[in-house]
Amino acid sequence: MGLTSNKVLLLTVVLAVLLFIGTVWLWPRLARQNWRSVTGRVGLLLAVQLALFSSLGVAANQAFGFYASWADLFGKETAQGVVVDHTANGAPGGPLQVLSTQQLQGVSGSGPRSTGQIQKVDIVGRTTHVATPAYVYLPPEYFQPRYRTRTFPAAVILTGYPGTAQALVDKLHYPRTAQELAKNGRMQPMILVMLRPTVAPPRDTECVDIPGGPQTETFFAKDLPEAVTDHYRVGRKPGSWGIVGDSTGGYCALKLAMHHPASYAAAAGLSPYYKAPIDPTTGDLFRGDRNLRNRADLWWCLKHLPAPATSLLVTSSRIGEHNYKDTLRFIDQVKATNLTGISSIILPSGGHNFNTWRREIPATLQWLSGRLSDR
Repeated sequence: MGLTSNKVLLLTVVLAVLLFIGTVWLWPRLARQNWRSVTGRVGLLLAVQLALFSSLGVAANQAFGFYASWADLFGKETAQGVVVDHTANGAPGGPLQVLSTQQLQGVSGSGPRSTGQIQKVDIVGRTTHVATPAYVYLPPEYFQPRYRTRTFPAAVILTGYPGTAQALVDKLHYPRTAQELAKNGRMQPMILVMLRPTVAPPRDTECVDIPGGPQTETFFAKDLPEAVTDHYRVGRKPGSWGIVGDSTGGYCALKLAMHHPASYAAAAGLSPYYKAPIDPTTGDLFRGDRNLRNRADLWWCLKHLPAPATSLLVTSSRIGEHNYKDTLRFIDQVKATNLTGISSIILPSGGHNFNTWRREIPATLQWLSGRLSDR
């Protein structure tokens, strides 16, 4: 049974309930003051608490998409990562391969012409050889005969760390929200490319070109747009591409647009931070390279690099988000550049969680749609 399956959640809940009932039933028998009774009482209490925390942990993982599998949870994930491609022209079948398709759930109509389609794909970077899975949402218009020659704008959507790409579909509802907004005329139809910023799990690469390691920034700035453009009808000009992310993905989105305005015309960071952390999940990202460390610091970029011609959106909450003061400071510093556009969504309250981001996503997609072209 997979970590994210309902059967695992049900099993942990049932186990916690049974242990609780067993504790109540056995407690009178363990009331004696000898070492066996004391040990029994301690063991029952620990077992009940462990089962309770396990059920809560599984429920939280299902709600927020922290880990996709048992291997991911225990740092043993081997199915994804950085690969070296020894073929002449990239991976067999090209840099993007469609593995499966599914109809968009929760919307009226049937068939891709009515609801759009979600494709599960594998992407291999031509220059970086980074390999990662992703989900691609194609709007209904993509399949309709009258749009058969039209190209569409595209938005890269990134999770936080560790995150799962599936959560962008099932928990944050990006495709469904985009379909409903476009149907109501509140945004233009867009292709969404949804994936994790963590392309070498379990390591948190922070979208950095790591010396001697994954060239993550180059993958997102160059390889990913090229692979998608070669496979789908996506506009090839910079104005056709935007990028959105939450938490770690939000930091990556802002940094990629600031570093590569020729790749991304707009970026939105939902609850982002503004400087790459160094912790046990990241390892040594910079290998002593001061320039690389500075480039990963958006405060340093605003102060020392030319202002990029791109548009940025940042979000936070007055109560519940730790980045609130930093976000206000970031807005002020971007405004001072007089070139980079800056917008914001500031909620009265909201924590660092899916519920908060779901409240921000509709306005974010509308904002992004207004800054992208289909050519």
